[in-house]
Amino acid sequence: MKKIYLYSLVSIFMGIFSGIAQDSWGNGAALPAVRIRGVINPVLAEFVTTALDAANRNQAPAFLIELDTPGGLDQAMRRIIQGLLNSPAPVIVYVSPSGSRAASAGALIALAADFAVMAPGTNIGAARPVRLGGGGEGKEDAALMDKVVQDAVAYARGIAQQRGRNAQWAEDIVRRSVSTPAEEALELKVIDFIAEDQEDLLRLLDGRRYLRKGEEKRLETSALQVVYQEMGWRQQILNTISDPNVAYMLLMLGILGIFFEISQPGAIFPGAIGAIALLLSFLGFQTLPINYVGALLILLGIVLFVLEVKVTSYGMLTIGGLASMTFGSLILIETAEPYLQISRAVILAAVAVTAVFLLLVLFFVVRTQRARFI
Repeated sequence: MKKIYLYSLVSIFMGIFSGIAQDSWGNGAALPAVRIRGVINPVLAEFVTTALDAANRNQAPAFLIELDTPGGLDQAMRRIIQGLLNSPAPVIVYVSPSGSRAASAGALIALAADFAVMAPGTNIGAARPVRLGGGGEGKEDAALMDKVVQDAVAYARGIAQQRGRNAQWAEDIVRRSVSTPAEEALELKVIDFIAEDQEDLLRLLDGRRYLRKGEEKRLETSALQVVYQEMGWRQQILNTISDPNVAYMLLMLGILGIFFEISQPGAIFPGAIGAIALLLSFLGFQTLPINYVGALLILLGIVLFVLEVKVTSYGMLTIGGLASMTFGSLILIETAEPYLQISRAVILAAVAVTAVFLLLVLFFVVRTQRARFI
């Protein structure tokens, strides 16, 4: 009997949940939406495309993206754009709130929308590709960069032409890093209109027409209610550790934990925490442009720290390790984009904490060794 009651309760709960889900996504009263805030990375691309697929499965009347981004990685951007261009439901990209921007990758995402809208006081553009990772200034590097720019120009013009937008402007934001405020973007036929807020957005969208497979359709938004989808806990964790500063701090925590375990065998807990932090940092760094010379310098610093415990160098190995770690940290992520760089303040703080930690560990090691000889 208890099992029957349990199964009944589970069935009732699932029925209620299914009804709620159908109300939110399956009928014409809901406009599914997501927010893009910050750097566009693979985790964010997965989140947006998954939400868009869910909206299309539930035959949503449209899909809304609220956008505020400095840009992001090319592959992540292209994954989102591919989803937008192949979506049965019309996609609305709204650069909002006032003071927001759709820069770099964000500008191309806005171009790919069926309806591109901006709030007053926002801007769009500056989509010139930048070199990620190492590279010099030789002829081969210049030729490679020229190919990258030409490819980006063709991509931007193709999107603009498909959506009936200003193709010349699309080329200019790639070649010359042009950035345009909302009012000027409207005059240049880059966006469809300017909306003060979400209520104004739905009002202006009502009755707008769009094309699907050559067929003209009409968007009705007067009765729609915006329903936001949030990242799951897994995506939130991955998105957080994809931040260069967070990934770097996890790396430093991992180094300190493992170093403490090596210098004080049997502690276990610091080594376990260090290993977990180190693996999480690697997960974050895989979405970032890593300079392997910087990574090797940090690795050299770790080796020197370990040798300091085993070899009497009167602190010389520690100084060399700190110098190696500092220089390695400064060049670990090499890109012109500030949002992909590690903060100098974070690097200085991490090195200072590492130095203090090493001094404490070395103090206990020396004290332990002296106690053995007494």
